[in-house]
Amino acid sequence: MADRSFHIAMYPWFALGHITPYVHMANKLAERGHKISFFLPAKTQHKVEAFNLHPHLITFIPIEVPHVEGLPLGAETTNDVPFPLHPLIMTAMDLTEPDIEAYLRQLKPHFAFYDFTCWLPALTRRLGIKSVVYCIISSATIGYLLSPARKTLEKGMTGSDLLEPPQGFPSSSIRLRAHEAQALAAVTTMDYGSGLSFVERQLMSLSDCDIIGFKTCREIEGPYGEYIGSQFGKPVIFAGPVVPNPPKIALEKQWEKLLSKFQPKTVIFCAFGSECVLKKDRFQELVLGLELTGLPFLVALKPPMGAETIESALPEGFQERLEGRGILYGGWVPQQLILRHRSVGYFVTHCGSGSLAEAMVSDCQLVLLPHVGDQIINARLMAGDLKIGVEVEKGDEDGVFTKYDVCKAVKTVMDHDNELGNEVRTNHAKWKEFLLKPGLENSYMDDFVKQLHTLV
Repeated sequence: MADRSFHIAMYPWFALGHITPYVHMANKLAERGHKISFFLPAKTQHKVEAFNLHPHLITFIPIEVPHVEGLPLGAETTNDVPFPLHPLIMTAMDLTEPDIEAYLRQLKPHFAFYDFTCWLPALTRRLGIKSVVYCIISSATIGYLLSPARKTLEKGMTGSDLLEPPQGFPSSSIRLRAHEAQALAAVTTMDYGSGLSFVERQLMSLSDCDIIGFKTCREIEGPYGEYIGSQFGKPVIFAGPVVPNPPKIALEKQWEKLLSKFQPKTVIFCAFGSECVLKKDRFQELVLGLELTGLPFLVALKPPMGAETIESALPEGFQERLEGRGILYGGWVPQQLILRHRSVGYFVTHCGSGSLAEAMVSDCQLVLLPHVGDQIINARLMAGDLKIGVEVEKGDEDGVFTKYDVCKAVKTVMDHDNELGNEVRTNHAKWKEFLLKPGLENSYMDDFVKQLHTLV
């Protein structure tokens, strides 16, 4: 087997923030001659086809998503529905099990990569296929929230439980505020499709698989990965940063024209992924904070709650004051290309794992504004353990931030006389150099494949 290529099936959670990094991983494996059969929702295929760099080895297999009562007709991914309906997307995904079984029987892959479909390992075991939980959520998040040491299934989980790390958790700067702990406890224990809670689903996935893989480096999250391996009694392998290759296409003319009129490294770029929708008052404080910095900015966010457009939610007089300095856009933008633009110097991010991977290899200074779930622990990892960004301060009990908090965080990473600002700029430059070091990614991916060989 050591001299042969693998056939790998992939079935990520139906969220673009999970599907896209799985496609990036598929590309890295296809570069090494491995064949990928990639299951994804039928109408989502066109959104990721352009990222398939090896169509002769990576085959997208569209899956018809069954309709579940309560979902809008045609809804396929979490991008199609608000957060409270995500469990119904999961239920729909669970109902695809017979189709997935039929495909796996026909395709006979060596491995199946998955994350939220906790029924997959039992299925693959029957078919003689090895199962790999490939986590795009950070190992720090999984270790902190989902460690068996918490005994969540027996004891339940409250916000106060999450104020402390689980027993044996590595020494770190990860600490939760009261409001964050409450919110994370609620999400972790909520029903997440088919009558299973999120924690039940994850514990099954991690307990029943053959191997656990993480999209990160030992140098960044090694102790957390080792902790998870010891907790679940599974081999843990690191795929490295899996940074997508720089796009070969140029930035569209409209963005190039808008950004090029500003001086190098002066534009603040603010984007919160494909799903985040802010409350109107938080959105207004955010844009007013960016105005206070005195710098030009590009805000690419979904319209806030209750607003039809991003413009309709702006504070009174905002657009008139910022004519020519503030760019506001309510649709999708080519984030990776914008981060690489010479005029962009700062990135206000929600701390999704994909955005952070792209940001760490850019020259943009990081301002961290997490909202939900793993974003919170990612932010602590970036601002605390690695010290490569500055987090916007929020109220401990209510999580409220003001325009002054936003401005202060941006000014900190701008100010060359600020000790913290200098520290994060220096550390960011070091980590960027490390992550782009020639041979680093190849070394990790080669080792990842080598570890897979030991299972077959």
